[in-house]
Amino acid sequence: MSDQRVKIGIIGGSGLGEKLGLERGASEAVETPFGAPSSDLVTASWEGTEVVLLQRHGPGHTLNPSAVPYRANIFALKAKGVTHVLASGATGSLREHMQPGELVLVDQVIDKTYRRANTFYEEAAVHAELAEPFCPVMRDWLLNASRSLDKTTVHPAGCYVVMEGPAFSTRAESLMHRAWGGDLIGMTAMPEARLAREAEMAYAMIAMPTDYDCWREPPQGQSKQQLLQEIIGNLQRATEANLALMKAALRDVSLLAREASPAHTALDLGIWSDKSQIDLAAIERLRPLWGRHFSA
Repeated sequence: MSDQRVKIGIIGGSGLGEKLGLERGASEAVETPFGAPSSDLVTASWEGTEVVLLQRHGPGHTLNPSAVPYRANIFALKAKGVTHVLASGATGSLREHMQPGELVLVDQVIDKTYRRANTFYEEAAVHAELAEPFCPVMRDWLLNASRSLDKTTVHPAGCYVVMEGPAFSTRAESLMHRAWGGDLIGMTAMPEARLAREAEMAYAMIAMPTDYDCWREPPQGQSKQQLLQEIIGNLQRATEANLALMKAALRDVSLLAREASPAHTALDLGIWSDKSQIDLAAIERLRPLWGRHFSA
């Protein structure tokens, strides 16, 4: 991947296309062996870089986190030639210093999901290394870009606890997640990051804390309606900051073109099955993902 073309897939929530100004891009319905992705893919040039936009929760935010077709989403981006995935998502903060409205460049994850298909390779033994689940090259790229932003706090690292949902945590669970070393709580980073690694695409996530989850008691006298309005305001602030960071980063992707991500060779030692014994139909069905490891 070193010194080669960079194509970035952006995974975000509903309305992101309009905010990014990508409504003028080319929209395309895509089918995959895992069904249709959450939304049509929109391909456009943004800040001089080719990007492909995908709405994780679908138009109108109709898909809850457990219903998102993660495999179809990642497969579709890979089939479109995406080399790097830049994802974002709202989270709760488990740390006082990670304030709602700020941004966090996630570096670790604790996966508590249990209902979601989390591998492409059901007909072979494939074990992708995942010690560093978020691309260090992309994180450096985003951190460098963040230095050009005014009035935006970007935390360089954070551990994201992924819960199944759709209900939020109990207070006991929230306190447990803090005790585990979690910094953020959310519902969408997995299996998204794991599948991107299986597809040999670099993956980074910008987390947007909107509240302090339930480990911290809300201010005395604050109504639920006031709390909701505060969370909405925090999300709007974080979204604007997120867009500013993406724009700054996409103006210069030379680091991504110059420095290969470890993810781009994730399957070099990851296919443990005897390749001659893997069903040919399975190889062809998944060729966009692992085709370079098999003869044409």
